[in-house]
Amino acid sequence: MAVTMKELLEAGVHFGHQVRRWNPKMKKFIFGERNGIHIIDLQKTALMLQDAYNCIKDIQGKGESVLFVGTKKQAQDVIAEESQRAGSYYVTRRWLGGTLTNFKTVRRSIEKLKKIEKMREDGTYNLLPKKEVARLEAERARLEKNLSGIKDMTTLPGALFIVDTVKERIALAEAKKLSIPVVAIVDTNCDPDVDYPIPGNDDAIRSIKLITSKIADAVLEGRSIFDKALTDASEKSAIEEKLTDVSMEAQ
Repeated sequence: MAVTMKELLEAGVHFGHQVRRWNPKMKKFIFGERNGIHIIDLQKTALMLQDAYNCIKDIQGKGESVLFVGTKKQAQDVIAEESQRAGSYYVTRRWLGGTLTNFKTVRRSIEKLKKIEKMREDGTYNLLPKKEVARLEAERARLEKNLSGIKDMTTLPGALFIVDTVKERIALAEAKKLSIPVVAIVDTNCDPDVDYPIPGNDDAIRSIKLITSKIADAVLEGRSIFDKALTDASEKSAIEEKLTDVSMEAQ
């Protein structure tokens, strides 16, 4: 992965919050201040983004999944687009309490959504009263809104990528409770106490886009590594099986 100072500057990654809104724990990531705004040290951002990239690549490279989380308005579209590009799961509307810590219950809601979708597609709706169809559609819309990005997630993710740890404090707390590694964009008002903090502007769309796209690239590279390992293992197994057959024939 490579990110240049020019890219970071043009995306406005260095702009933090007003000085009075800072979290003192972010001091080591702050370069200075300008017009009452904290300026983030982009040298540290670049280094820590590389660390985060390697973490995500390694986790995906083991065949585990990454869950992208960003429910603030500026992050929603970027998170949905980049996670889908990477073939990952995402939450962009509302984090349902227990999404991780009570995953079995969430899975039941997902199964309910899939059941309604099946009824909608296989013609069952045509056999039901209009009132019942309306009720089911309302339920489907509600579930789809909150679960669409994770409805194919059958196991807990190997890592979370979060935009704004203040906004996503519940998701962060659940991940910490389950010892799931967290990669997060941390602005100057955030607590950087996450596994892989990336100091940066978590309010500007261009900043969110740049960092999120790099994390999505890490997922894609990791999956490529995993797929190659599977192919190599399969080919090795086929060769060994063939050699065994030849050996048995020779006997």
